[in-house]
Amino acid sequence: MAVTNGLFYHILAFTSCVAFIYFSFRDLKDDFRSHFLENKPQVRFVERNGTQFFLGGKPFYVNGWNSYWLMDQAVEESTRPRVSTIFRTGSQMGLTVCRTWAFNDGTHNALQISPGRFDERVFQALDGVIEEARSHGIRLILSLANNLDAYGGKSQYVKWAWEEGVGVSASNDSFFFDPSIKSYFKSYLKTLLTRRNHMTGVQYKDDPTIFAWELMNEPRCSSDSSGRTLQSWIEEMSAYVKLIDQNHLLTVGLEGFYGPTSPPDKLSINPGEWFSMLGSDFIRNSKIPTIDFASVHVYPDSWMVHADITEKERFVSKWVKSHIEDGEKMLNKPVLFTEFGLSTEANGFDHAHRLLFYKSIYDTIYESAKRNGAGSGAFIWQLIVEGMEILFHDTFAFVPESIPSLHSLLKEQSCRLATLRYGSDLVKQFSKNVCE
Repeated sequence: MAVTNGLFYHILAFTSCVAFIYFSFRDLKDDFRSHFLENKPQVRFVERNGTQFFLGGKPFYVNGWNSYWLMDQAVEESTRPRVSTIFRTGSQMGLTVCRTWAFNDGTHNALQISPGRFDERVFQALDGVIEEARSHGIRLILSLANNLDAYGGKSQYVKWAWEEGVGVSASNDSFFFDPSIKSYFKSYLKTLLTRRNHMTGVQYKDDPTIFAWELMNEPRCSSDSSGRTLQSWIEEMSAYVKLIDQNHLLTVGLEGFYGPTSPPDKLSINPGEWFSMLGSDFIRNSKIPTIDFASVHVYPDSWMVHADITEKERFVSKWVKSHIEDGEKMLNKPVLFTEFGLSTEANGFDHAHRLLFYKSIYDTIYESAKRNGAGSGAFIWQLIVEGMEILFHDTFAFVPESIPSLHSLLKEQSCRLATLRYGSDLVKQFSKNVCE
């Protein structure tokens, strides 16, 4: 009897082990199909543990892109098909996350018409963008404000405050310290985060299609080069977002410039001395506990106008590696390069130079991911669809299929990162139309 019982428990243990492996593999396969191939609904939130993102208990790497125009184009019936086209294109290249604007303040097709007043028609367009992303297995980084004037920006908030007779300063930087303007922005945040998608019935704060929120696109506060004003604003607004939404990751939206509190060796990595005087302070800003990951941009042609291609390549390599090092040694957080690009109007532009520059960023991300480092992904600026080339061409934008070399490079990066997450066998088995 003792022998029989022992054999029974050995068989039971073996069976349980096999079952665990089977169901774990099945879950991984389903996750792969959902996020890489078959466009099934997403059911899990992406989380962060230390320097890595996780999804379903396994590291999650990002090969992403920017299409800031999604909500705006989703408003009108005539341009709405562009949204599904770009998500289908991204999915076919194995891309996983798209970064786009969830703001439009006081301009054409404004989401926020005036403080606290929203256009339901535009909100429904944003609902549709989120649902379209979900149906294609794509997640979203939704940016919540703009430092620049496009789509309203912080200047629109300042204008509103002056029109209502409550503004304390004519400076656009008063966005960061004027109590009335901060109240406007918090009202917008609460409305957006608690918005219930009219197509799914799910509140934005509960929707795992949203990968993360971004407080502002490229925040700068040049009127206070000490960085204290922007730091205070980030602390206040990030805490407010987390008060409402504990599900989603949150980032600042920084360009990555090292500021006054940075070590001297880091300051020397900036593309020029004046970049440390913009009121942003990468390490200090990103260390805030309510900020989940660091964001960095890479624009060597805009920042180093007179540099030759060799100088730019050297800068890009040092810039990317330095910020990954920051994520590992100083922040203990993932780092996403949420914008990178090379303008066709750059001095001495050559398509081969752009390909080399983009590949160097992807290679550095891949090498970091291979060793479980902080470099967790990059977002090309930017992808458009046919018919947008004239109005939306900002000298960076391109239709992926129109430049085969870049199209192939994007797919190659998707496949490399997918292999790290799922394993080569699963990738080969299920992604023959993406990974040759």
